Amino acid sequence: MGAQEPNGQERGTARRTLLGAAVLGAGGAVLGLPGAASAGERHGGGGYRNLPKPTIIGHRGASGYRPEHTFGSYQLALDLGADIVEAGDLVPTKDGHLVCRHEPEIGGTTDVAAHPEFAARKTTKVLDGVPTTGWFTEDFTLAELKTLRAVERIPANRPHNTLYNGRWEIPTFEEVLRWQDEQTRKRGKQVWIYPETKHPTYFRALGLGLEERVAKLLRKHGKDGKDSPVILQSFEPTSVERLNKLVGNPLVVLLSGADTRPWDFVATGDPRTVADLVTPKGLKWIASFAQGIGPTLDLVIPRDAAGNLTTPSPLVADAHRAGLILHPYTMRNENPFLPADFRKGTDPTGYGDAFGAFQAYFATGIDGVFSDNADTAVLARADFLAR
Repeated sequence: MGAQEPNGQERGTARRTLLGAAVLGAGGAVLGLPGAASAGERHGGGGYRNLPKPTIIGHRGASGYRPEHTFGSYQLALDLGADIVEAGDLVPTKDGHLVCRHEPEIGGTTDVAAHPEFAARKTTKVLDGVPTTGWFTEDFTLAELKTLRAVERIPANRPHNTLYNGRWEIPTFEEVLRWQDEQTRKRGKQVWIYPETKHPTYFRALGLGLEERVAKLLRKHGKDGKDSPVILQSFEPTSVERLNKLVGNPLVVLLSGADTRPWDFVATGDPRTVADLVTPKGLKWIASFAQGIGPTLDLVIPRDAAGNLTTPSPLVADAHRAGLILHPYTMRNENPFLPADFRKGTDPTGYGDAFGAFQAYFATGIDGVFSDNADTAVLARADFLAR
């Protein structure tokens, strides 16, 4: 990166120019890049492109400080300056309601293990090809899930968050939509949310299809349009394709490691990997039904064998040429989650040089980033804009 930016003045000029272009339209219409108009026109090219750039997305709320996917976490993300709140990861209950949990297995995110009345519900299931033992949302009614309380998912890294264990219940997606309206009124500006369909192929096989349920609730609350303040995302491209036929919302395909395959591809025999999807051809295909991608940060700047950042990949430029925005995931402050060259010591609960890492990623031209620590991300953005 230093070789590309030989002095501070050039680096600052490049960053201001890059960000100005992003504000004008990361899809490339202003930049004169091919493919941008079709993606923008298809879903209006409106609201989501007018968000601050780089956009700060509160990952599962403010999960660096509160148990994830709780109203405590969502509320704090807004208080800390997040432009969008990822509320939430959507999974169904036995009676068909959508609730917000990182995974359908809730042993690590709730106090279900402390409820003797649910001890017999513990079981092992194969979730996207992986045997998983625990308690699953699809084996509980909503009323039963409402008797549980959220707990910190990674206490080894965030022991202070355990202070809040048991304080909040599991929110439903409909409660989130009402909360969004309430917060918009209270704060005097539109609050945005960024829900994800979790394991849609798995749930469809159980007769609990997610996309239709999401669309029904969005229509009910008048949030299914091209300029609605709800961005929908999924790791399964076919789920996003299905959503594209049901709602007008902006849509994002999440992308894991380059050598992985989306589970819907595995289930249908599609041989493509994520490496195929991040080629110009793959990105053009994604742009035919979505407005953005959410790649893992390692697809933006790969790491070497020691975990240090290397040279940025062409993904940002290639995605912008296809008319797609990029919201990579996930920036966290703690040492284990940062690139090795930005860690400070080995304390798994200690903070590294998160500000330095943010600058490296922002400099690539990404349109936003998911972060567990929205306040750090907002300050890092201010630093970036000032250079």
